Formats: sequence, C-alpha cells, structure tokens
Amino acid sequence: MKEITKISDAEWRVCQVLWRDSPLTTNEIVSRLAENTEWSQSTIKTLLTRLVKKDVLGYRSLGREYHYFPKLSEEECVETHIRSCIDRVFHWAVGAMAAAFIKNHHLTNEEIAELKAILEQKDQKDIAAQPSGARSQAANPRAKT
Repeated sequence: MKEITKISDAEWRVCQVLWRDSPLTTNEIVSRLAENTEWSQSTIKTLLTRLVKKDVLGYRSLGREYHYFPKLSEEECVETHIRSCIDRVFHWAVGAMAAAFIKNHHLTNEEIAELKAILEQKDQKDIAAQPSGARSQAANPRAKT
C-alpha cells in the first residue's frame, strides 16, 4: 500500500469539501468552509498549499484561478488514519482494538451481521492462503496431527 502522509484535522475538513465536489476554485472552497468555520481566506490557502505539498491534493491553473481536486480518495486517507491509530494506541493489536470498539459502542443487528460476514470472509481467505497441510488442520482444528 502506498504510504500516505498524515493530515491534520483542519486539512481533513478541506479535503472533505473536495471529496464531496471537485474540482473547486479557491474561492469556492473558501465559500464552502465559511459555512461552518471562521477561517480566513489566507488560512484556507495555507491549508491548500500544505495539502498540495503532501500530495493529497492537486490543482490545475486555469487563467488566474486554481482548480483543486483530491489526489487521494477519502477511503485511502481514512485507512491511513486508522492504521496510525492502531499503531499508536494498540501497537498493531488489531483484535484488541476491535474488541475495545465493539465493547464500548452500540451496534445494530445489521452491523453485527456485517462484522460476522467480514470475519468469515477473512477466515476463508486466511485458510486459502495457507499451505495445503495447514489448510486441512485449519478446516478441522480438532483433527489429530
């Protein structure tokens, strides 16, 4: 997976505008962010510049206007932030992270079913990736070897 630079909360908010609709000019981005922030135009321009340097956003110059667009999907950035959190807080103990989340958050029956399906698919992929001798053991863990 391509290494993605972490982005700040403020940079994240700028990206959210562009993930919803792009390309947008600087003025369009400023206008949309003005709806729920008190950031100045210069602050937003600074954030745009940082995101371009981090290769998260790109732009095209059309006349005197810059038209910005995301170079990374929201999903790619979310995954990077999740990986960073898992590393920082759980030291890559993904099972502990998932257990902590599930224990402390209400899940609907639909979400529980979705999680079960994901785990079942993961289990099947892991079994398929094992060498054939280990595969028969994984398929029947009680079998004597």
